[in-house]
Amino acid sequence: MKVLVTGSSGLIGSSLLPFLISGGHSVTRLLRSPAALKSTGASEIIWDFGNTSPPGFEGFDAAIHLAGENIAEGRWSDAKKARIRESRTKPTRALSEALAKLNRPPKVLVCASAIGYYGNRGEEILREGSAPGKGYLSDVCLEWEGAAVPAVQKGIRVVNLRFGVVLSAAGGALAKMLPPFRMGVGGKVGDGKQYMSWIALDDAIGAIHHVAMNGRLMGAVNAVAPNPITNLEFTRTLGRVLSRPTVFPVPAAVARIAFGEMADALLLASARVLPGLLTETGYQFRYPELEGALRHLLGRS
Repeated sequence: MKVLVTGSSGLIGSSLLPFLISGGHSVTRLLRSPAALKSTGASEIIWDFGNTSPPGFEGFDAAIHLAGENIAEGRWSDAKKARIRESRTKPTRALSEALAKLNRPPKVLVCASAIGYYGNRGEEILREGSAPGKGYLSDVCLEWEGAAVPAVQKGIRVVNLRFGVVLSAAGGALAKMLPPFRMGVGGKVGDGKQYMSWIALDDAIGAIHHVAMNGRLMGAVNAVAPNPITNLEFTRTLGRVLSRPTVFPVPAAVARIAFGEMADALLLASARVLPGLLTETGYQFRYPELEGALRHLLGRS
């Protein structure tokens, strides 16, 4: 296929590009400005998500939209929250409108979303049809997914992939956890009862490819492993894989002091999400269990 990719320098995008290229697909990166380092085998289109379609937008078979500001970098000031929202909704709407104007639009648009859609739901089992939650992240995800409506109205098959915590030693949440856990000072956050819905990076890439190729899938699809676990279980498993103790908990009050509003939204919130549609359409997870995923990612046999 001929594939257009945004967010190609991010945690998922930087691994997606070589995966697609090695699979024989022709990949073009959509960038706001020229990249300092170009990916081997990928061409580039420079566009600032303006109102008009850039030259060379015709003829793509698929578009994969992953761009968005990192929500876990820095405290959530009002300005930071505005950037998080705008970095998701505005580019998604601009891209969807540009694709809808094409004579030959792509057959599928895969848009990143997040399980933040569901909010803090305790032990409730959440599937694609579950109602949205309440709060800032839920509102952002609703707007984010809604911004792709112009593409839907054009007849493009749009898939909103609701990613859980993407695990990779190269970045994201796991990379931030590793230093204290390797030093033996890791521990649960709060009471540890909150559910973490996670997915190994390899399966995040696999899920993107699966939904792009499967014409039956459209709308929301949960990109999470089939076995969500509590924060306490995650903590114990990571400690076991690293052969380190995990006896230094982070009380909820301390997390709130350190991270502000982000603590309640990301660290203390509970989302027990299942990958219903991925499973129903035959996706085979490479790493369905956390311990196997961590041992692979961290090189611990």
